[in-house]
Amino acid sequence: MTGAARSARGGGEGAAGMEGKGAVAAGLVGFLGMGLDRVRLPLPEKLSAKALRSHVRGHGSREARERWWRWTLFLWVVGWTLICLQIFHYFDSGAVEKRRESLASMCDERARMLQDQFNVSMNHLQALAILVNTFHHSLNPSAITQATFARYAERTAFERPLTSGVAYAVRVTHAERDHFERQQGWSIKKMYSSPNSQGPGDAAVAEIRGPADEYAPVIFAQDAYKNVISFDMLSGADDRENIIRARESGKGVLTAPFQLLNGRLGVILTYSVYKSEPPANARPQERVQAAIGYLGGIFDIEALVDKLLHQLAGKQSIMVNVYDTTNDKPISMYGSDDTGSGMYHNSTLNFGDPSRRHEMHCRFMQKPPLPWLAITYSLGAYVIALLIGHIFYATVHRIAKVEDDLQIMKKLKKCAEAADVAKSQFLATVSHEIRTPMNGVLGMLQMLMDTDLDATQQDYVRTAQASGKALVSLINEVLDQAKIEAGKLELEAVPFDLRLVCDDILSLFCGKAQEKGLELAVYVSDQVPQTLIGDPGRMRQIITNLMGNSIKFTERGHIYLTVHVVEEVMSCLEVETEFQNTNNTYNTLSGYQVANRRQSWQSFQLFNTDLHLSEMTFAPIMPETIRLIISVEDTGVGIPPEAQSRIFMPFMQVGPSIARIHGGTGIGLSISKCLVHLMKGEIGYVSIPNVGSTFSFTAVLTKARSNANANKSPGFKGINALVVDHKPVRAKVTKYHLQRLGVKTELTTDVNQVIPKMNCASLVTRLVLVDKETWMKESHSMPHLLSKLRSKDQSDPPKLFLLENPTNSIKSGSNISREHNLNVIMKPLRASMLQASLRRALGGVDKVNGKNGVVGNSALGSLLHKRQIIVVDDNVVNLKVAAGALKKYGAEVICADSGKKAIALLKPPHSFDACFMDIQMPEMDGFEATKRIRMMERELNERIERGEAPPECANVRRWRTPILAMTADVIQATCEQCLKCEMDGYVSKPFEGEQLYREVTRF
Repeated sequence: MTGAARSARGGGEGAAGMEGKGAVAAGLVGFLGMGLDRVRLPLPEKLSAKALRSHVRGHGSREARERWWRWTLFLWVVGWTLICLQIFHYFDSGAVEKRRESLASMCDERARMLQDQFNVSMNHLQALAILVNTFHHSLNPSAITQATFARYAERTAFERPLTSGVAYAVRVTHAERDHFERQQGWSIKKMYSSPNSQGPGDAAVAEIRGPADEYAPVIFAQDAYKNVISFDMLSGADDRENIIRARESGKGVLTAPFQLLNGRLGVILTYSVYKSEPPANARPQERVQAAIGYLGGIFDIEALVDKLLHQLAGKQSIMVNVYDTTNDKPISMYGSDDTGSGMYHNSTLNFGDPSRRHEMHCRFMQKPPLPWLAITYSLGAYVIALLIGHIFYATVHRIAKVEDDLQIMKKLKKCAEAADVAKSQFLATVSHEIRTPMNGVLGMLQMLMDTDLDATQQDYVRTAQASGKALVSLINEVLDQAKIEAGKLELEAVPFDLRLVCDDILSLFCGKAQEKGLELAVYVSDQVPQTLIGDPGRMRQIITNLMGNSIKFTERGHIYLTVHVVEEVMSCLEVETEFQNTNNTYNTLSGYQVANRRQSWQSFQLFNTDLHLSEMTFAPIMPETIRLIISVEDTGVGIPPEAQSRIFMPFMQVGPSIARIHGGTGIGLSISKCLVHLMKGEIGYVSIPNVGSTFSFTAVLTKARSNANANKSPGFKGINALVVDHKPVRAKVTKYHLQRLGVKTELTTDVNQVIPKMNCASLVTRLVLVDKETWMKESHSMPHLLSKLRSKDQSDPPKLFLLENPTNSIKSGSNISREHNLNVIMKPLRASMLQASLRRALGGVDKVNGKNGVVGNSALGSLLHKRQIIVVDDNVVNLKVAAGALKKYGAEVICADSGKKAIALLKPPHSFDACFMDIQMPEMDGFEATKRIRMMERELNERIERGEAPPECANVRRWRTPILAMTADVIQATCEQCLKCEMDGYVSKPFEGEQLYREVTRF
């Protein structure tokens, strides 16, 4: 075969050059190990201070040691130079081998595909030979004409994309010639080649064929080659040889390469057609006698190879040459004669003709690239070796200085540890010493509040009490910061109701919000479990800090607390701040614009979708855990951009004027951030000046088993309510609180839809709640609505409620409620307050004691009435405060000013029901006194088990007096320490009614 030189793009070398990168790295490690085994340098065995120092001292004077280390460094450099040269040779050889393998792979692939495509065309030619035999020789008259053959060959050319033409020649003997020529209407012509032309396509010169034994005239041909019809194919030397070999072998045979009509090189594939298919073991003479015709196909080798290389275009350019190597001198069928220099590969081609041999020669067109991998690794190893030598050499000179510095650091470490212990002890002592008199101050002020005071005196007492509580809060924040710095802050894991915690926080800020005319609201998603396990105190502290800052810096609008599950927020939480109606108000709680809450958590790693789960810093979330996201949204003054980077720094505020105007220490957010991290969460914010701020944080808590309807009052089961509010966010908050009580609630923003919704409801609507702002907005249509609701023909018309915000005029609200006989519910909404209001309106008895969820006197009084309680404290003021607080609830109190007196009074049997014991007392502290009391109780219990109990214990199976720790030390007096000393609980000073109630109810 011959052809023009072509270049093709191969896709294997670049990839193959990098595919063994892991193996190369492994080889580098092995090679380095081999090299280090070969090159033994005189290095110390262990790189430690003592070994190096002894090694250096063992070499005499300073000059000798320096000379020895210089020679060591020189040998190190020379040795690693040799090693790096070996590394370069190793990787360079690997790169050359990879390049050779890549070339062989690409060349073999192209050779294989060329063979496959050639074989497909051969199969189609063989099928065409069978078709001619069937429809021409087997039928009389023949079913095939020249036109039929040409049309069929043209339409089936797509099945033979590598053939440029096909022709069929019939076998005619000399005796049959005259009859054949008369039948065909033309004479058989002799075909021969001019000196400058080859093949049947160049039959420009022809003559009538003279007498011969047999002929092979072409009777059918494709239109492109129909000029060869009537030519005797046996008259040409190459064609005659081809036909003779084809009919003797029964297989397709190829000619030597020749030039086609289009100027390209090609070959002719010839198949013999037999009367009947000879057996597989037929002799050549039998095959010759059975032959009746010959089918030839012309193959354009250059077009075939060009198409193949175009399909395999890739990253690497290779040059492909195809040769016919049948003769001693190879004939070029494709490619240039310039074989070039450098790496090449030969692939054998098998076109089905065993008498002819073909090969494909491939080589890269570009020069091989520089062995960057070998250069990089060898230079990298050399640089690393030099650095190691430098570091090793410099280490020797610095060992003495490092040892001196180590001794100094040990001394400083001991001083720092002693200072940390002293600081902790100082804080504990200062905390106790400050909280102890504050306990007396606050306790006496509370007792003074219970006396008859006029309005001015009550105002003075409340102011003093608020100042005292602020001081206690400041002390707690400073101590928390100290705990955080010392790493001693730990979280509790107790069951609690987050919804009640949020209600309590709203109650705490209700007064301040009313003074500023702000609207407060809380919303907890239904997906948040009723009972969680965590630290409710720290959760309350975080939310209180955020709410307190919002109250402090907000003068108009609202403050909105929301709680959602993280998965709920990630999937479908709607952004309620993007909508703005025609009245220039926003779809928010108060209608003012707020900062988009989504931006407050956009920096959270939990919401970063670019991070893979394996890269998350959070601990794996177990099935029993839940991740919450809590947001506090306000419409305050916002945070200036220049101050936003330092708001979480302790004792830092936006500006010096903030502390003068709003007060505070600037450590609330710092403590909150640390607490959030302890809860395995994150905290963030978004703030827009003169618009507002939104703070959000996440927390990982544990689910607790609880009754989903535990907080729903049975008295509201089956009751339907309709909430009328033109603000969807505010209506959703009202619906949340009603559903907590078991009330089925529907919402509407249009007053005109109230009556249709009530008529369409499957259950009777007994409650209609209208927001005061909506009432004022639709005041012209409200009287008509009331008349319709109250004129309905039913015995029990729905109860009407007016939801009034403290920002509205109390006088205006009172006039509306009196004029239209409405029940007024004051915001912010909380479950306890809403339950009491609904019970009163529905005719039930309000069983909720206290105000705003705070435990009332009657609840504690029922528990402590006529109870014998002993209070132990070395401070006379604290004794008076504790005794006064307990006596207020009906308890009979006995005081003891030392641990020894407490032991004497609590020696069993005795008549006391409980003991409140101070921990820090002189001579004998509360822990030691408790241990001795428990020891006496164990002795009595042993006597009871033996049946030797005194008469006072006749009906007692086990004697144990509840002992509650009572201390102002909030660092050392932890619940764990109290339980370790067999105490039953913990009450901090000063007394709080709710905490006292919680501890007493356990007994």
